[in-house]
This record gives sequence, C-alpha cells and structure tokens, in this order.
Amino acid sequence: MTLSDVAEVLEWSPAKLGHIETGIRKWPSVIEVSALLKLYGVTGGQREAILTLVRESRLRPWWTEYEDVLSSAYVGNEAGAVAIDTYAGMLVPDLLQVPEYTAALARSQGRDPRGVERAVAATLKRQEVLDRDSLERYHALVEEDALHRIAADPGLLHAQLRRLIELGTRHERVEIRLLPTSAGLHAGSAGPFTVLEFDEDEASLAFVDATHGGTIVEADDSVRACQEVWSRLAEAAATPEATATTLKRLSLLT
Repeated sequence: MTLSDVAEVLEWSPAKLGHIETGIRKWPSVIEVSALLKLYGVTGGQREAILTLVRESRLRPWWTEYEDVLSSAYVGNEAGAVAIDTYAGMLVPDLLQVPEYTAALARSQGRDPRGVERAVAATLKRQEVLDRDSLERYHALVEEDALHRIAADPGLLHAQLRRLIELGTRHERVEIRLLPTSAGLHAGSAGPFTVLEFDEDEASLAFVDATHGGTIVEADDSVRACQEVWSRLAEAAATPEATATTLKRLSLLT
C-alpha cells in the first residue's frame, strides 16, 4: 500500500501518516498504531507486543525538556526538516545566534537567571541541526537593523558578526543574506516567519512567530503565501558575497 492508499482508508492526511512513519515529527498514540495494525492485518501476539511497546515507551525528544523556553511543536518540526528558510525580523535568527546574544535577548524578555541559562542551552542544542547530514539547506535573511540594535555592546556585536561570517562563508549548507536598511518597507513587514521543507512525501509547513509563541501553518495556500513573501524578501536582500563583505567591514569597525 502506498502512503496515499493508507491515508485514504484511515481518513488521515498523507502528511500525518508521513510524520508518523518518519518518527521525527509525530509520536503515534495507541489508537493510531492500533488503526494501522488493523489495516495491515497484524493480529494476535505480534499486535499486543507492538501496542505494549507504544504504551511503555518513555522516549522523549530533547526539546520537550525545554518547553518553558521554546516552542516544542516548532522545534520538533525543525529537527526533521531537510530545508529551512527563515526571516527573524528585528532579531538575529535563532540558529545563528552566539550564546551572548541569546542570553541578552532572554534577559530583555524578562527571564530570570535560570531562564536565561535554559534559553541558551536550548538554543545551542537547536543549533546542532545545522550539522545534521539530512539538512540540505539553511537560508537566513538577516535585517541590517538587527545588528544595529546591539551596536551599543561592541563585544557582543563583534562576536555575533564573526559567527555570521564563519557560518555564511564556511558552512556549505548555510546561506546568509543581509536585508539593508536602505531597502525600506518590504514584504516582511508583517513579522518573522520560517518555511520548513521535508522529504518529498511530506508537505511543507510554515511557522509564523508571535509574542504568544507562534503558530504552525499547514494549509497549502498559506504555506505558499509565506514562500512568496520569502521570494520577495530574497529579491530585496544583498547577495551572499556582498553580505560577507559588509559583515567583514562591520567586524573591522567594532
């Protein structure tokens, strides 16, 4: 049976079944596994053994331990993506931040010392996705104004610039492009968002960031709208080469 065949019989979306089969983005419930076993004709002792494994499983992904400082639903999707296109508005994108930046941001959001420590730990753990073999592409559009906002702390600015330069010029899967202040108002004025792409049998989705924690967008039309905004932003951004030149110049000035 193909993925589409199974999804149609169970009245699930192909994306949901794909999420279950990858084991990365969705952990199935006993009811879901039971439905699959029934469809596949698995009975008797084998069926009970599998359902027992589902009930007794205590495996929890690392990000569930940091739900107080990050969106578990988003990070679970991020961990399974093969391509990530992100625009973080007035901030440096999470996966590009140095620990000092993450800590300063957490403090600005009112987190206590323990919360700051956990935010840094969670972000560092998330950044490991950049070195995952299954990730094919990470493209980030960074507002020039996001760097100007930390100019009052030369040490922080220099550290952040060096990380952007290193990742943008030495990491084969990472592309960083600056959106210059001179671009004026642009398509991203509505706020930060990220588009995640997965293996070919799974639909892309978007994550629209917000103060309340953000929203995962799965509807095809809405995801396409985010992709269109991304394309328009990319047209307004500097090339990776011009971005590297600008970042190096700013680094020399700090």
